[in-house]
Amino acid sequence: MKVEKQNFGQVNGQNIEQYVLANENGITVKVMTYGATITSLQVPDKNGKVGDVACGFNSIDGYLSEAYLNNAPYFGCTVGRFASRIKDGKFSVDGNEYTLDVNNGSNHLHGGVEALDKRIWTAEVTSSGVEMSIVSDHMDNGFPGLVNIKVSFSINNDNELSIRYKATTDQKTPISLTNHTYFNLSAFKHTIVNHEATILADKFLTPDETNVPIGEETNVDSNPADLRQPTKLNDALTAMETGFEHYYVFDENTNLRKVAEFNESESGRSMQLYTTEPGMLFYSGYFTSDELKRESGEQFGRFRAFCCEAHRYPNGPNIEGAPNVWTSPDQPYESRTVYKFDF
Repeated sequence: MKVEKQNFGQVNGQNIEQYVLANENGITVKVMTYGATITSLQVPDKNGKVGDVACGFNSIDGYLSEAYLNNAPYFGCTVGRFASRIKDGKFSVDGNEYTLDVNNGSNHLHGGVEALDKRIWTAEVTSSGVEMSIVSDHMDNGFPGLVNIKVSFSINNDNELSIRYKATTDQKTPISLTNHTYFNLSAFKHTIVNHEATILADKFLTPDETNVPIGEETNVDSNPADLRQPTKLNDALTAMETGFEHYYVFDENTNLRKVAEFNESESGRSMQLYTTEPGMLFYSGYFTSDELKRESGEQFGRFRAFCCEAHRYPNGPNIEGAPNVWTSPDQPYESRTVYKFDF
């Protein structure tokens, strides 16, 4: 694997760096220091033609445009301190109640208004790829504890894009980190409706009227969200008003294991997902703006790409028994997710 450093523009007078990771099989991953964001993921198809399978832009300007900021799709970024929603922006720990930014209706979303996805990280090239790091201060967007975060990106010759997360804190605090890349295995030649999806989960967390889970679960039996067998997405999407935005619950095993697979037959590309996380938010992109597209022409928008965000339970600090929600000085945060490609 080789790593190349590039200039990607400026934010508030500060230079943004992009790191290009490539393996021997034609896969190229680009990660920038603004938001520790995957900006591009180029993968060959069955005929050897390389195409970009991730939503993103070719310069920082795309991430600062009015259209992007108004839609806020979080293309490719590292999300935190806590991924997904927290009910009413409140939680309690050790008898103290904390109030967070409310930036999604009545709820907190993805770490707050100026969260980790909108900050400049420090990058270091390693023997396996690039490591991004950042410090989140005590009471950052309302969260307690000073937290040191490291996120490592690597691509090997088995076509595995691996993302490792580590964090330490000086006091007990909830942490849930994930990557928010949107994928289209046709390289945006088509929408995702003909993608075939498999998610190895028997249940998902039931959202309330504000789209936040509060502890109940729904079994996927006789439900259009049942993806335990390979299912063409269109077959499920036609039964849903706004498509998928489901947090699937996996087994209690915290070892790295396969939890999902996606295939696109025309290109021959497939992606398998492995994670140590207890569940995954699967989002089919209903609310992604049709105004957004890459400078080279790849069109984004509704049902043009999907997210598979492996992370701790949404609203986990307020759900009794939610696994591994809390990070403390004697229990650091660790997580790993792997995206394996075939073509």
